[in-house]
Parts: sequence; C-alpha cells; structure tokens
Amino acid sequence: MDTPSINPKEQEYANAKAYLLQTSTETGYNLYDHLSTCLTKILDERPENVVDVFEDISNHTKRAKFTSNVDTVQDKIDQSTEVALAQVQRKLFAKGEGEEGDQEQDEDAETPLPNLMELCFYFEQAGVGLNREEVIRVWMALKTLVDTHNLQHVRFWGKLFGTEQNYYVAEVEYREGDEEQEEEEEESEENADEDQTEKEEGEEGEEEQEEDDTPKPDFKPPPVVPKEDKAGPNKKTYFVCNDPGKPWNKLPACTPAQLLSGRQIKKFLTGRLDAPVVSFPPFPGNESNYLRAQIARISAGTHISPLGFYQFDEEEEEEEEGEGRDNFVENLDFEGIPVKELIDPTLSNWVHHVQHILPQGRCVWWNPVQKNEDEFEDEEEEEEREEPDEPEPETGPPLLTPLSEDTEIGNMPPWTAKLSSHLIPQYAIACIHSNLWPGAHAFATGKKFENVYIGWGHKYSQDNYSPAAPPAILEEFPSGPEITEAEDPTPEEEAALRAARQEAQEAAEDMEEEGEENSDED
Repeated sequence: MDTPSINPKEQEYANAKAYLLQTSTETGYNLYDHLSTCLTKILDERPENVVDVFEDISNHTKRAKFTSNVDTVQDKIDQSTEVALAQVQRKLFAKGEGEEGDQEQDEDAETPLPNLMELCFYFEQAGVGLNREEVIRVWMALKTLVDTHNLQHVRFWGKLFGTEQNYYVAEVEYREGDEEQEEEEEESEENADEDQTEKEEGEEGEEEQEEDDTPKPDFKPPPVVPKEDKAGPNKKTYFVCNDPGKPWNKLPACTPAQLLSGRQIKKFLTGRLDAPVVSFPPFPGNESNYLRAQIARISAGTHISPLGFYQFDEEEEEEEEGEGRDNFVENLDFEGIPVKELIDPTLSNWVHHVQHILPQGRCVWWNPVQKNEDEFEDEEEEEEREEPDEPEPETGPPLLTPLSEDTEIGNMPPWTAKLSSHLIPQYAIACIHSNLWPGAHAFATGKKFENVYIGWGHKYSQDNYSPAAPPAILEEFPSGPEITEAEDPTPEEEAALRAARQEAQEAAEDMEEEGEENSDED
C-alpha cells in the first residue's frame, strides 16, 4: 500500500503554525492567538494608518488579558520609603473639623510663624535656598511646631546634610516661663528613673565602703567650666526633624567642653540624634550634642544684619560698655541702607548680631581660679597651700561688630558680597556669602534681611584636615637600687653581716672610751 505524499508547502505551513502556537513560559499566551485577536480588532475597528498604531493595539490587547495575583478586595500596600513619607506629610495639609470657621477669626491674631514663601522669593534671587515645594512642607512643619509649643519667635535656621538623613533646624524663643515649665516636666520624669538607680547603687556603695580601706589620692581635677544658661550659645532653643512632617526633637543645651571638642574634630552627621561620635579627641556626647555645638558655632560666626537695624538699649548703655553687652533691641527708626553700599567690599555696613564664642567655650569669660565658700574652709585647714597664678581673662569682639574687622582666611576674604542681578540693578537685592562657613548666606533689601545655612556643618580649612595625634607613650620609671627588688641573703651572709655590725659597734665604743680618757688627762 503506497503512503500518501505530503506537499512540502503544507508541511512548512504546519511547522510555522506549530511554532506560532508555542506557549510563553512567562505569560502563558502564544503568538498565534495574540495575532488573531489583534487582526480581529483591526478589522472590526478599521483605524486609519493601521501600520502606525499596530504597536499600541498589541499593547492594549496584552493589557486586557492581564490578571493580578493580588486579591481585588484587599489592595497591595506599597512599602517604599517615598510612600511612607507621603503618608506622614499628608497630615500637614489635612484640616480638622471646624478649622475653616476658626481660621477667619485667627487671621488678625499675631503669630510667630514666619512668611517662608516671601523669604524663599528673596533667597531664590540670591541663588540659594530650597525649592518651593520643599519650602511649603517646611512651612507646614513649622506651623505644627507653633501649634504644639507656646513660642514667642520662630525662625527657619537652615538645613544640615547627613549621610543617612538630613536635619531641618528651627530656631525658637519661648514665652516667659513656658520653657521652664516644660523643663520641669521633663526633669521630673528623668529624676523618677534616676532615683531608683541611685538607691540601688547607694546600697552597693555602702557595702563597698565598709570593706574598702585603701588610701585615696590628693589629686583634684581642674574645675569644669560651667555652661551659660539662657545666655551666650544657649540663648536660643533649637528643634530639628529629619523630614517635614516627622516629629520635632528639642536639642539639649551645649557645654563649653562640647564646643572645644567640636573645634578639634570634623565629623559627618548621620541623621540619627542618638548616634555615637567616634573621634579623637573624644567628644563628650552623642550626635545631638555635636549638632547643637555646630549650630552654636555657625550662628556665632555667620548671623549678620545691616548696620543700624539693631541698637543697644539706652538704659543699658550707661551701665555697661560695648564689650559686656549681650542684649539689643530693634531700631524702629531704621530706614534701610542702599544696596550699593551693602555690597561695598569693606563690608562696614554689616554687623554680627550674635555674641562671639571665646576660646574657653563661653561668650562671657569665667575665672577658673575663683574661690567658693567651700574652698575657703579647706584653705583654713591647709595653711601652706600654694595659690595658683591668676589667668588672663579672654576677650573677643563685642556685639554688633562690623564685618570689616573679621580676619582673612589666608589670602581669601571671609565674606563675598554681590548683587542678585546686574541686568536690572534697580530691583536687585544685596547677597552676602560666608567663605569661612560654606553654606551660610544672607540677603538684605530695604528694611528686610534674613540669614540661612544649608550645608554639611563644616568650617573651611585652609589646609587638609588631619586629626590630632595621640599623646606620646609615657616612659617607665627608671630602675635603680632604691626600687630594685633584691634577692634574700643566705644564712651565711646574714651571720657575716651581723658579725660585721657587731665589730663596728665595738670599735665605735672603744673610740668613745679613748676619747673620754684623753679628755680626763687634759
């Protein structure tokens, strides 16, 4: 029986159709059915220029066949950090019930909230600042800070960059007595925990004191320089947050030891307030303390204002000289300085309105040799105690000192002043940038001025930064016969030593007897 012959063309058609019917391992579809669906749709709709829109028809056909593995009743939650931050910042723009009616009544009330959009407009002309969307979020975050604390003055200090997160800094001033109430509430909570630990440690310490009879050294460490409360570097209070919408954290007051250590090290911020600061020399505190110390240093060196905007009070002017003043008031008669004079290279029309930090770490020098009442009682018992030499008091530039007296950085001026626009100078504003603290900027036009800092929190260094070397290794005490441990003598050596001592004693007695006989004969 003869086998039927197969047409080669029919065989090729069967092979091609079998190839098109191969199912995809990813989607479970095949090209033959997909092309059939696309051609059916084209013949039904008959679009114009079908060759140009064939790709779109193919995409729509695939999208129509897509089925999600997720249950349609419960949507899949996006766990990205952007979505989580958006959920947090969503609360900034949400209104509570009844706020629309209350807003009309509070429009005329005074609020410490600054007009950040107006400042953003001026800083944009200076070529610095944040974008408008970010400024609006910061503005809403400052509003929540004003609503939760009884503040008298609020100012956006700036933004500090970190390796993991950034810091937005707000400078505030409390109303009289409100800050003390908050501190008392915080201290009461902390003291409750400390009392329990002190009781446990006290019981253990009493047992150790009964057993420990070792002598104690007479060495007394040098006195600790006290911090300035609500004055000097701690005159203002600072709050920080990592992103607008996240909770504001109040920074602790800085101490002179932290300011001195901050001058000797250079660390990048991480964005975590509880992060340790690993450095040499060791820093006394964590990142919140280091951040607060850097804010105080930047404020003391870069916060400036036009000459005449602030003035000293006339009552204090008679009592104190310029060097000891720490308070000033706004000059209501200030009419502004022309922009051309503000950008004068001498910078004599700009002044510092934050006190200078002395090398001691304070704005007002503290005498470490001053004696307290307890020390006087100790001196009566110790009459031969040597009195230390009186140190020379440290002095710095007084408040409202012009920028013309700032020291240069090598051959570079400490400040750079320029116009915001040379094309339309009649509407330009004066911009000034700090070269000592890169990231510190200020503007002035008419009766308005403002300062802002946006940077890493590092001071400019003319030389490459190199950490301080550790101290040299102490030399061992020189060995000698007076401290060298000798070997125990043998019984024979002890007997010989006793015999030699006895002979020496007898010889001395004989000499004394001979001396007495000679004196009697004379």
